[in-house]
Amino acid sequence: MSKEKTTTKAKTTRRRATTAKAKTASATPKTETTEKTPTTPKAKKENIMRQIFISKVVINMSLGSGGETLAKAKTILEELTGQKPVDVLAKRHNRDFGLRKGEPMGCKVTLRGDRAMDFAKRALDVTDFRIPESAVDHSGNVCFGISEHIQIPGVKYDPTLGIFGMDVCICTERPGFRITRRRRGRHKVPRRHRITPSEAMGVLSTELGIQFTTPDMEDEF
Repeated sequence: MSKEKTTTKAKTTRRRATTAKAKTASATPKTETTEKTPTTPKAKKENIMRQIFISKVVINMSLGSGGETLAKAKTILEELTGQKPVDVLAKRHNRDFGLRKGEPMGCKVTLRGDRAMDFAKRALDVTDFRIPESAVDHSGNVCFGISEHIQIPGVKYDPTLGIFGMDVCICTERPGFRITRRRRGRHKVPRRHRITPSEAMGVLSTELGIQFTTPDMEDEF
């Protein structure tokens, strides 16, 4: 019986030794060195809400009176843009010009999409796509004038209508500017989301090919 007891004790000690070795082997970390491949930094996606686009082009003819002159101006503006103009009403009385509040004193057309881009390029051709930097306001809008509408390419003179001048305004926006125009929950655009003149000039130069000039450059030309 003593021999059997010794053999069983030896077996149990062997089992304990093997289990202890296995635990120590699993606990010790592997010292194998693996070289990590250098990862290139991911490019940041451009925020869609920060993109600037040309929202509309407004053409305004201010006449100071209505009647037959206003009717002729509307005809010319409709031929130029392919869109029916609307009346511009006087906001206050002015005895010097003979205006009364609410009377029509001009007409205007608002173009969007492809029509706006096509007319803007035709109107900029009159100025050789050169506009002074002072024509850009603090909201990112660009305004310039055309003294005679027959200067626009493709327009012929009609003696029955005469010659009229106009003001062209190209407006830029960002997504989210609708909060200033909606009926419910109207708010102002935050300062950090507004368009600066430099940002507007960059977009207009790439989209329409406008070259913005300074007073020194104007003297050279």
